[in-house]
Amino acid sequence: MKRLLQFFVAATFAFGTTLLAQSVREISFDADADFLSLPNYGEVAGVATNSRGNIFVYARTGNPIAELGGERTFYHSGSRLFEFDANGKFLREIGQGTYGMDFAQQVRVDPEDNVWTVDAGSNVLMKFAPDGQLLLVLGRKPEAINVRSGPGLKARRVDPEPPAPPTPGGGGGGAAQLPPGAGVPGNSFNRPSDITWDRAGNTYVADGFGENNRVAKFNRDGNFLKSWGQTGSAQGQFNGVRGIASDASGNIYVADAGNQRIQVFDGEGNFKSAISGIGTPQAICISGGSTQYLYSSNSNDPESMDNGEIYKLTLTGQVVGKFGRAGKIEKEFGMVNAIDCRTENGLILGEVWNWRAQKVTLLQ
Repeated sequence: MKRLLQFFVAATFAFGTTLLAQSVREISFDADADFLSLPNYGEVAGVATNSRGNIFVYARTGNPIAELGGERTFYHSGSRLFEFDANGKFLREIGQGTYGMDFAQQVRVDPEDNVWTVDAGSNVLMKFAPDGQLLLVLGRKPEAINVRSGPGLKARRVDPEPPAPPTPGGGGGGAAQLPPGAGVPGNSFNRPSDITWDRAGNTYVADGFGENNRVAKFNRDGNFLKSWGQTGSAQGQFNGVRGIASDASGNIYVADAGNQRIQVFDGEGNFKSAISGIGTPQAICISGGSTQYLYSSNSNDPESMDNGEIYKLTLTGQVVGKFGRAGKIEKEFGMVNAIDCRTENGLILGEVWNWRAQKVTLLQ
């Protein structure tokens, strides 16, 4: 036993994995898990703030409604979008009963203070104006649904013909065989996970909680421009695209959870670098300010509570420190799926497992 222990210690020093974890500075922080005057909701999938400091929470309420129309069953209202003022006072609900709100995945606020919901159940992203008006929809709800039996109607499944992939160059010949995970060019999402923008107003969608492993790029009017990525572990390939963020220079950061790394690209999808050694990235966020920082949550294994800390990094990938751990009480985290970091040291975290948003202040 002693010899095995000596071997383990020697191997640990040789490979440096434990040394890396021990050498990361612990950042002191305060937290407030009760800063919002919450209506009733369940899993907090998304949190975001606008330029006035108002807070938006996109949550899975667990109360979906199914309506039978013709031969298709339409599900909606499984999630809700709430707005609070900067002090945590509840203001209103946005988009109540909207067709695209099935299973909340993320909420983000763009540079013009429009509020975007990302829904992994409906495969739809919705853009709301600051006054709550619906402005734009990306994606389409699945056509393949289960039809329940009823008077004169047998239970059956409707499986329409899937869209054919484009031919090379748009010409004749057989349909091009797209690589696994590349998806269909356009806004046919398969459980999208996150969204970000560049200074030109282009939109980048992380399409990677389902079968797709890609980033899709659209212009400010919602017209498709290009996409990149496929399933794999090489540069530019992904295995579970969980989050996406952009910096002031227009670089795109992608949380490649299955490969335990964050990949960095330019706005055209050209690979620049990869960041690893920070666990399994789930939620990522890049702070405002003259010096920007990257925050990344080390997501928990679905069957454990071993991980849960948040890493703070420079944009070059150098770890500044980490804070928090997995748990249920204040200053502990349960599956952080969303990080809002409008300022460097003031963060709001959305926790799926603990059904809450937690306000964090990092201490110098």
